[in-house]
Parts: sequence; structure tokens; C-alpha cells
Amino acid sequence: MTTQNTSTGPLTGLRIIEISSFVAAPLCGLTLSQLGAEVIRIDPIGGASDYNRWPVTDQGESIYWTGLNKGKKSLAVNMRSDEGQALVQQLVTAPGPGNGILVTNAGGRAWMSHATLAALREDVITLEILGRRDGSPGVDYTVNAGLGFPMMTGPSDHAGVVNHVLPAWDMACGLHAALAITSAARKRDTTGEGSQITLPLEDVALATAGTLGYFTEVQINGHSRTSGGNAVYGTYGIDFLTSDNERFMIVALTTRHFRDLTAMTATTEAVEAVEAALGADFTTEADRYTHREVLTALFSRWFREHTGAEVAAALDKTSILSERYRSFETVVESGELEKNPMFTTLEQPRIGSYLAAGHPASFNGTHFTTGPAPVVGEDSVTVLAEILGTTADRAAELAKNGIVGTASL
Repeated sequence: MTTQNTSTGPLTGLRIIEISSFVAAPLCGLTLSQLGAEVIRIDPIGGASDYNRWPVTDQGESIYWTGLNKGKKSLAVNMRSDEGQALVQQLVTAPGPGNGILVTNAGGRAWMSHATLAALREDVITLEILGRRDGSPGVDYTVNAGLGFPMMTGPSDHAGVVNHVLPAWDMACGLHAALAITSAARKRDTTGEGSQITLPLEDVALATAGTLGYFTEVQINGHSRTSGGNAVYGTYGIDFLTSDNERFMIVALTTRHFRDLTAMTATTEAVEAVEAALGADFTTEADRYTHREVLTALFSRWFREHTGAEVAAALDKTSILSERYRSFETVVESGELEKNPMFTTLEQPRIGSYLAAGHPASFNGTHFTTGPAPVVGEDSVTVLAEILGTTADRAAELAKNGIVGTASL
């Protein structure tokens, strides 16, 4: 399996104008860029509010921002000015079959509304990411708080709520957005019609919770599930601690997995006795989940009596689904990234050299990757020249008048 740049990616020929910040919209642009689209990020002069967001290097450069904006071009524009707004409109609605696409989470502005842009290019495609369905602000962590998941996350005896660390709704929203853009581009290719796409972060979260049955449970059964700590809902899965304080996640989805778990922990006879005493049937996921606490008590002793190395060796001989808990440091230090063809060395100005992930899907054995993230305004002159035919003298005049920013300003 190989890794290559996006010059021959499946979306080569598409040009995306991105006006965005934070996670969801930049992830949409990054995904499209990895798959071959030309993505031009337009920022205010000096950068948007996320340009210096943590994590940062010791010198204060944003690792976060460069990670989400790899492979994009950067144009800095004073979007508060009429002239700057007109420039953005011209870029979004430039002629050509691959042009005319805008991705933004900075909507609500009449000058870059779908209606305004469609008056300049009838088949324009716009995608606006909202926080909430009604257009009011919302971010991943506030949307999640109003959804129900934090009340089910954390230890089963914990009385409070536990937020997630991974911005799951932002990630899902960004990927939904990328799929929506490619779908709209496909529609335009076949019908000649543009699209106005609105994607609320709140609805991404609600749709996901509904699809996974969390709302259906309440509507059909009259109640939702309770917090289960680290237990996997509806089957047998839980974490175990070893004698040297390593921790493993164990999941027994099938009867074979469960049978191997009882054999490995030398508890087959004890489990059968418990099964008979309870009148349970441990060949079913439902009973394994219902009686998970007594089963975990039986299995825990074996794990406590063995080291992490011994547990790992024993698990390798079984069908049990398992993984040792690891930190990010452990994953990096293991050399795993070097062995994965999805990762290639990236020389990122302002950050340094590191292994960066390309697109996780491989196409005919190939992962597509991009170059480094730009400095805000780095491509202002070339973008204006290539798309609008702006001369160097005119670009210099725009920069002097504070309409356009360059990396040197």
C-alpha cells in the first residue's frame, strides 16, 4: 500500500472556497483537499479566532490549526470592507465547472448568502454549518450537554455528568459536510443545478443519537438506559486491571468469545454454576450483559494475578476482542505510525517535521495525502491572479489599502 499526493485524487478539478474556523468546517475542507480538491481558505487579515488555538508548540504556533488546514491555500481578506466582500463573491462564483462551491460556518451574512451568490452564479453550491437548527450559536460541547450522553458517561456510581474529550459531533459534522459537498457536485454535474445546503451541528448529533436508538428506546420502551461505566451496552465487555496496573478492554460479542474468556481465566465451571443458579443462558448477549457484574467478579481475579505481558500473551491465543489501554505517548513511541502507510513525514513550517495522517481510505492501495498548512495570507497574490486575473500591481494596491493581507504583512 502506498501514499501519494492529491494531484490525482478523485476530486481533482473541484475548487472549494472555505470560510471557517474551529473543527467541523475546516475538517470538511481538509477531507475534500485530501481527496484531490483545491481548497482555498479565506481568513480575516491576521487569522481567524482559531489561528492560535491550543495545542501549540513552545513557540506558540498552533498544532491544532496546522493539522486541520494541511494542503489548503490561504487568502487573507478584510471581509468587513465592501471591496473585500466583493472579492470573496467573485472567488466563490468564478466561472468554470469545478468552481462555484462555498463551505462556511460563518454564515448569517447577506453578502455571502446563497441567494446573493446564486444571483452571480446560478448553479452555485453553498454549505453553511450552523450551531443550532434555529441559527443560534452552538458548539460540540454545548450540543452534547443538551443531548443526553454526558449523563450516561463515566462511572456507574458517579452522580454528575462527564463530557467527552473527543469532539465527536464536530468530527461527524465535518464528514457529513464533505459528503454533502460531493453529492451536490455530483448533482450539478448531472443536472446543472446548484444546491443550498444547511447543516446544523445540533441535527448531526440528534440524527446520530436517533439512528443508534437512544431516542427510540425512550419512545418505545418509555425510558432510557442508565450509566454503565466502561461496560459495553447490551453485550459483555468491560476493562480489567492486571497485577502490574496495566488495563485491558475485553469484549466478548459472541458465544465463542465468551467461551474463550472463561477458558483463559479458568472459570468455566464457576460460570456454569452461576448460570445454573441464576437460571441464565450465557450463550445470549442479553444474559451476559444482565449478569455482567457477577461475571466480572469471577474474571477479575485471573487478571489481578497476571502481568500485562502475561495477559497479552494469553489473549493472543484466543478469539477474544481485546486491547491494552495506551496513552498517545505510548502509541507514538511504539513505532506504529511509521509502519502505517497512511502516515508520511510532513515538513510543516512553524511546527517542525512529524508523521501526518493522510486520508484513511485507500483507493486501489493508495492513501491520498496533502502538503503542509499555509501561513494565513500566504497564497493571496497567486490565488487572485489565477482565479480573477489580478495583476501584481493591483494585488500590491489591495494589500496597501488593507483589503488583502499577505504572509509578510
